[in-house]
Amino acid sequence: MKLYCLSGHPTLPCNVLKFKSTTIMLDCGLDTSSALYFLPLPLVHSPRLSKLPGWVSKDGTVNLEKELKECAGRVFVDTQPEFCLPERELLDLSTVDVILISNYHCMMALPYITEHTGFSGTVYATEPTFQIGRLLMEELVTFMERVPKAQSATCWKNKEIQRMLPGPLKDAVDVWSWKRCYNMQEVNSALSKVQLVGYSQKVELFGAVQVTPLSSGYSLGSSNWIIQSHYEKVSYVSGSSLLTTHPQPMDQSSLKNSDVLILTGLTQIPTANPDGMLGEFCSNLAMTIRAGGNVLVPCYSSGVIYDLLECLYQFMDSANLGTTPFYFISPVANSSLEFSQIFAEWLCQNKQSKVYLPEPPFPHAELIQTNKLKHYPSIHGEFSSEFRQPCVVFTGHPSLRFGDVVHFMELWGKSSLNTIIFTEPDFSYLDALAPYQPLAMKCVYCPIDTRLNFHQVSKFLKEVQPLHVVCPEQYTQPPPSQSHRADLMLELQPPPMAYRRCSVLGLPFRRRYERIHLLPELAKSLVPSEIKPGVSVATVSAVLQSKDNKHVLQPVPKPVPVPPSKKRKRLMEEVPDLLSPKPLLSGAVPLEAFLASLHKA
Repeated sequence: MKLYCLSGHPTLPCNVLKFKSTTIMLDCGLDTSSALYFLPLPLVHSPRLSKLPGWVSKDGTVNLEKELKECAGRVFVDTQPEFCLPERELLDLSTVDVILISNYHCMMALPYITEHTGFSGTVYATEPTFQIGRLLMEELVTFMERVPKAQSATCWKNKEIQRMLPGPLKDAVDVWSWKRCYNMQEVNSALSKVQLVGYSQKVELFGAVQVTPLSSGYSLGSSNWIIQSHYEKVSYVSGSSLLTTHPQPMDQSSLKNSDVLILTGLTQIPTANPDGMLGEFCSNLAMTIRAGGNVLVPCYSSGVIYDLLECLYQFMDSANLGTTPFYFISPVANSSLEFSQIFAEWLCQNKQSKVYLPEPPFPHAELIQTNKLKHYPSIHGEFSSEFRQPCVVFTGHPSLRFGDVVHFMELWGKSSLNTIIFTEPDFSYLDALAPYQPLAMKCVYCPIDTRLNFHQVSKFLKEVQPLHVVCPEQYTQPPPSQSHRADLMLELQPPPMAYRRCSVLGLPFRRRYERIHLLPELAKSLVPSEIKPGVSVATVSAVLQSKDNKHVLQPVPKPVPVPPSKKRKRLMEEVPDLLSPKPLLSGAVPLEAFLASLHKA
């Protein structure tokens, strides 16, 4: 059994497991943090960005004025942002049989895998993961296509030239593997290969292994996966949460007694408490609104935004913010808000019970009805005529490199009354703000990540007791910024097996048993002999048939009688009788009796 690691990002994994003649891809996350090396894509012409000087090396030998621009002491690539893909050269991806998706953030690289590698298998995901994943892909494509950039920048990727560039561009890795965004045709083709599954539904793969999704408690439809044969069990735990939020709670009991547990997707901010961050978010928002300023919240169009809106729903009236408008701007805003209300069976028990009252499970339905929350596909059209300040705007993309958020950064960045609140932990907020410097607006970092922290995961592993744990190497050492914090790493016995991008691990257990079925007529012919109390043995002579990874013992076929020929034949040409199998002996040989028999002979 082998594990091929195609992504080095611990929360956006892409691994391939070879197990019992099946090749299974576990997630295909897309690392969009590479977008931070690029200039923002403004929806409206930006005089500031258009006047940025091009970059020329100090000695004048390298001139990349058309590709690179200098801004606030840093250098950015002036073309459409590109993304870091999972490794595609480590193994032949056309041999992948199935792809298992754990949550909608971990399927964003799906079109690159299914459309450009010869993949011909099946993708398994829950319905909310599929539907919200489709929305996020559609949103990403729309962000890119509505601000097209014809020129591409490739010269800077030359190793010799990149070495001469200022940091952090000089230190960017795997730049030749970065690709532009896919299109909607590729998205639709990729999603046509998805087969929907429900929690605890067992799916047979070629008769060799069985895969089962379990609730992971992190987001709508998010799953952990069990991959098992009759005698081996592998658990894949990715993006899980034990906190009580809107999804179904995590199913832990089914993960017990695994031979190998592959662990990814722990919290990216282990020192931050999500409840404390929510409180800070609300207080900073209220402070800014009372001072007459606007609040900008860069966010994804699904996930934490549901919890933020629910928190604000409870907080608004007590903070006297009842008249403040809330705007949610995304090409998929309407669909996202509607989907969250119709996936009732995937929600926690508290929200499920509301559906039968009947009440909407999320309070943002009431905010929309009372016109406190308005949603728009973009800043153009209705929004521009209905927009009033001070207000709170939720919009994407959290990288601040594309989407409607770029317009608001240009619009509000010059006033110290306004505040930008970062809630998504996927991007360094300082790097995200770099091309907008100097910035007058206040910046608040309240990252909300409900995934397992190291204390929770240590307790969880003691309960489920896997024989071996496999995890990204980042989890086996403290973060570089807090190297003294031994509590911010996994300390297990035996130590976890760590992987990094492009590594291949031989997983530490061998298949010892295989299940074989006896046909009833063969079973009838067996004569068991008891060799000790409770243990009987019987010899069997049979034919082993293996088909579709299922093994069956069948009786030895009897020879077909040949009709006698009219012509005389020599004796040697006659078909010989098939000798019946000789009985097999078992047990220890009684030496004294055996020697006595030989002596007599």
